[in-house]
Order: sequence, then C-alpha cells, then structure tokens
Amino acid sequence: MKTIAIVIHNTWQGYNFRLNLARGLQKNGYKIVFISPFDAKYTPLIEKEFEFHDIYFDAKGVNPIRDIQTMFALHKIYKNVQPDLVLNFSIKANIYSSIVSGMMNIKSISNITGLGTIFVQENLLTKIATLLYKYALSFNSIIFFQNRDDKELFLSKKLVKLENTGLLPGSGVDLNKFEPKNKKSSDGKFTFLLIARLLRDKGIYEYIDAIKIVQKKFNDVEFQLLGAADFANKTAISKKQALQWVDEGLIDYLGVTDKVQEVIAQSDCVVLPSYYREGVPRSLLEACAMQKAIITTNAIGCREVIDDGINGYVCEVKSAKDLADKMEKMLNLSELEREKLGVAGREKMLREFDEKIVIEKYLLTIKNIFQEDSKA
Repeated sequence: MKTIAIVIHNTWQGYNFRLNLARGLQKNGYKIVFISPFDAKYTPLIEKEFEFHDIYFDAKGVNPIRDIQTMFALHKIYKNVQPDLVLNFSIKANIYSSIVSGMMNIKSISNITGLGTIFVQENLLTKIATLLYKYALSFNSIIFFQNRDDKELFLSKKLVKLENTGLLPGSGVDLNKFEPKNKKSSDGKFTFLLIARLLRDKGIYEYIDAIKIVQKKFNDVEFQLLGAADFANKTAISKKQALQWVDEGLIDYLGVTDKVQEVIAQSDCVVLPSYYREGVPRSLLEACAMQKAIITTNAIGCREVIDDGINGYVCEVKSAKDLADKMEKMLNLSELEREKLGVAGREKMLREFDEKIVIEKYLLTIKNIFQEDSKA
C-alpha cells in the first residue's frame, strides 16, 4: 500500500478543506498521513480516521532559524513515515516540504492556494520568496494552481515549467454539505454577510465604508462579519476594532464558527470586496453552492467565481462607493430576481467547482506519477 502525506500549516484548514480529499484517496487504496501543527480541537477529529504527526510551522514569520527547524522536523517525520508521495498545501509547506522531500528523493505535489500579501507589492520579502519558490517547486512532480493568473505569474517569472503545472477549480466545494436552504429569519431584514479573516486586504474597511453609505438610504438591512481576528499579519484588523464597529451600529460581528453553512443560510447576499491574492475564495464558492447571490471584485481568484449580472455583481477594487452602489442594486432587486442570481450560482458550482472534480484530478495525477515511477 502506497503512503501519501498531506502537509499543511493549519490543522483547521486540513480538517475543513482537505478531509474529503484524504477520504477519496483512502477509498482508492492509499494510506493517508496528516502532518500539521497540533490543534486541541481538530487533531483528535482527524485522528479518528487518519494517522497524524505534529509539526510546527511559523506560517507568517520570517525567522530563518525557525524555518530550518521545521525542515529538520519534516526530515525526521518523513524518515519515520516513509511516504511514497507528499501533497503540500500553503506557502511554507509548498516551500520547505518540497525541498525536504526532494532531498530525500520523495515525490511531491504542491498546491498554490493563493499568494496572499507576498506578491501584492515588490520588496525584499517578495524577492526571497520568489527564489525559494523557484528552488522548492523544481522538486515537484506537478504544481497545481487554483486560478490562471497565479499560473501565468509563475510561468512569466520562470518559477515553474508549463509541463509541470496543472489547474484546479480552487479547492472545490462540497455540494452536499453546502446546499440551498431557506432563510429562517422572519424579521424582514435583508442581510449582507462578509466571511473572511479580518485582514485589510480582504476589503473589510471598504465594506465598513460602504455600509455607512447604504445605511443612509435603507433601514431594514443588517450587515454581518464572520471571521477570525487578531492575526499575526501586518494588515490584520483587531477584534477590538470589530467590536467598535458593533458599538457604532455598523455590523454584527459573528466571530468564528464551525457551521458556516448555517450562517450563510441566514444571509441574503455574501460580499467579498477582496484585493488579497486569493486562490479561489471558499466563502464565495460556499455561498454560491447554497444559492446565494454574491458581490465581489474583479480581483485575482474572485473573478473565477463571479459572472457579472448572472450570479451577482462585480464591484471595483478598493472602492467603497462602488461596493455601496452594487449593494443598493442588490437591495432594489425583486425576490425573484435575486433567486435567479442564486440559482445561476449553484449551477456554476455544479458545473465548474464541484469538489469531486478536484479529488478526481488528484487521483488521476497520483496514478500517473506512480505509474511513471514504476517504469523508471
């Protein structure tokens, strides 16, 4: 039996975004091992089905000593586990796990789940990350991208070879878990919902400024914000700031939840005015899967999900005014017109973003890698 290791810097993401992939691989006869930081809540849940190994990733840090320690730890785990293939997710895993597995002659696949803030502006950190990516990804059998823009960027910078790349529809969406549900709320208020980590680049401030504009014209509207705060990130927004917006009567801050589908079900429109370098935003995929209209930017990753006027509206990047205009446009639609947007979104998910498409692509790619390996 071949052993496949799934390496990811965040165990919550491993459980919520990679579990069905792991199950699909296991169902096809592979032994699956998760390698990610211990999490008191999610590690035991993963361990119910799969072997788990704890490792430290300094996900947002730039301390080379810590990263070298992570590489030594990966080497030790790989020596113990003896994986036949390693699947990497997230920046640090893509870089350091690819290097270690390559040096140990272990096959690997990396998934570029988005570039975050690193490539938003050119600086020393960008140059270092570019060099590290070029070296690390040279060890991969294939590099999956979640949108064409990221793929073209890496090709233009000669970080990857075209023949070693593949394109996925984001991480896909579980269409059984995220299915249309009727809104239970009977207060008559229209609800906008933004789901994102509280980072400036996610367009949080534009959302707040747009709310101030909309509130001057409409009364029966509420605005929700769901996502973790206080990140170790230079664009992070504090929980204190979120609660201040609550006190000002601008938003209802919902914090975090494991049942995001229940929150989406109670919304009327999901908003993401992001200019972060997304892979493909899960919040938009999940909203569309649940037949909700969306408003988002024509930014990288976001544009993959939106068909302007078909399943929602496109707003200009960093423009609170245009976001407010699109929110007002959504409010002025009839219920039937909004339902049509939602139905189109669900159909798009069925057609292009079903999680099964991602799992099948991995299964086929892995089969080809092992077949080529056996011929060598």
